[in-house]
Amino acid sequence: MKILFTTMAAALMATTAFTADSIPADLRAMALATFKALPSTTPAVVNNRITSEKIVLGKALFFDPRVSASSVFSCNSCHNLATGGDDNLETSIGHGWQKGPRNAPTALNAVFNIAQFWDGRAEDLKAQAKGPVQASVEMANTPGQVIATLKSMPQYVEWFSAAFAGDADPVTFDNFAKAIEAFEATLVTPAPFDAFLNGDDAAMTSKQKQGLTLFMEKGCSSCHAGTNVGGNGYYRFGIVEKPSVDVLPEKDKGRFAVTNKSDDLYVFRAAPLRNVALTAPYFHSGKVWDLKQAVAIMGTAQLGEALKEEEVDLIVAFLNSLTGTVPEVAYPLLPAETGGTPRPVLQILGK
Repeated sequence: MKILFTTMAAALMATTAFTADSIPADLRAMALATFKALPSTTPAVVNNRITSEKIVLGKALFFDPRVSASSVFSCNSCHNLATGGDDNLETSIGHGWQKGPRNAPTALNAVFNIAQFWDGRAEDLKAQAKGPVQASVEMANTPGQVIATLKSMPQYVEWFSAAFAGDADPVTFDNFAKAIEAFEATLVTPAPFDAFLNGDDAAMTSKQKQGLTLFMEKGCSSCHAGTNVGGNGYYRFGIVEKPSVDVLPEKDKGRFAVTNKSDDLYVFRAAPLRNVALTAPYFHSGKVWDLKQAVAIMGTAQLGEALKEEEVDLIVAFLNSLTGTVPEVAYPLLPAETGGTPRPVLQILGK
């Protein structure tokens, strides 16, 4: 009987280990020391004043497949705003149906990242916008061909002239990138977590608050912090225990390819976790489709701890509080081609 009571007591403790009583009274203050709520206005970006004219132009360019050599792929192809800002594929499909080497990160809230791409090789969204256009596995185009395409359509020339009124030649590849950056800066998704940080106690459920508590106590917030709950630092994937080769392919050495420093082997920018419930599959390899599994892998690989199922469930509950309201984006009507518009090609134009 004593053994029975002892077993029942242990089971009761296990089921009540995380309750509303375990939520710190100063949870909001603790969270504000680590995270930041999203701003209520479009954030400013360096060396690119955001204007309504740039946003209109950038939106059109974001959705226009004619910036690719084949006229098939647009920015929205891999960063679909209807599916969490990514394409929900392990790795993206590009020119000639080639498969890219890494999972496409979300474009939502990307303006808050310290740098762009998993390895941080683009310092900002302007630099990032230029990359896929010229990548042979993505849009396979050249800056010259892009500009020739845009200049062939009077409506685009008019939009560029309005957005970059002070420029002698407004239709340039740099301005192309600046316009896309301006539009992407508007892709901010306020979530229940932001409402909580701003003082609304009822914005998050008890389970989500318990998960937030665990997220900080376990050390997840050491890498996933700031406005974007990640995206603001570089860390080795497998600090404590190296994940399996399907999750961490040995041929992808991460930031090492950018810096050529041995300390950067298997180092990646910490994934921003806003809207993470919408952006499966996970990790740069895109091999994990279940969010609970991804959390468990991070526990062993980064924290050196096999998280209990209840702990994983609570952390996932917190992550769901990061699912925000995506701004309504009406599909733009794009300028019509003219006789001078370059025709789609199958060959790779970019490097």
